[in-house]
Amino acid sequence: MPVNDLDERLNKILDKVTSDDFLGRQGPGNEVPFYAFDYPPQDEVKVREHIRFLEGAISKRRPELRVAFINLFELLLDMLKERDKWDQTIEMQAKKGDDFMLKALKAPLDAGKVAKQLVDRYPPNEFGLLIINGVGSAYPLIRTHNLLNNLQPFMGLTPLVVFYPGLYDGQSLKLFCQLGEKPYYRAFRLVS
Repeated sequence: MPVNDLDERLNKILDKVTSDDFLGRQGPGNEVPFYAFDYPPQDEVKVREHIRFLEGAISKRRPELRVAFINLFELLLDMLKERDKWDQTIEMQAKKGDDFMLKALKAPLDAGKVAKQLVDRYPPNEFGLLIINGVGSAYPLIRTHNLLNNLQPFMGLTPLVVFYPGLYDGQSLKLFCQLGEKPYYRAFRLVS
């Protein structure tokens, strides 16, 4: 079975994120160390499986490295449940529809609040690497570029990797290879 481009890129991740250069806590040119691994949305299951593989493989290769694996969608659900808004949200969606529900959740799931919750749960100074997935599932509740912009002041020099179901060309994010987001210039492609 031939190895395709995605398989080749997935196979480069472990070496990259466990390398001394990557973990040296600065991006290329001393930039904020944010990285995006973009992939075709139809390969979501394959990427999820690879993330599960990485959870074990990183700890075997670098046992001293504390890594937070964060599912963004699950984080949003937890935030709603902690604020006793989960049942209200389900009821609201059933009675008033998706658009009404999205407007109602705009304030509780504001990107600034989500970023704060994320760093409260996974303090960057206590981890050597943060890996975020579940971005596609979290849409349209939160937009990736908004979250990354809000995380930047909190992350310091801790590397952050976002698994992104879509395209990232180094300048803009295109969720599901269709929906354009605002340009986001602060992240680097994790592997080519």
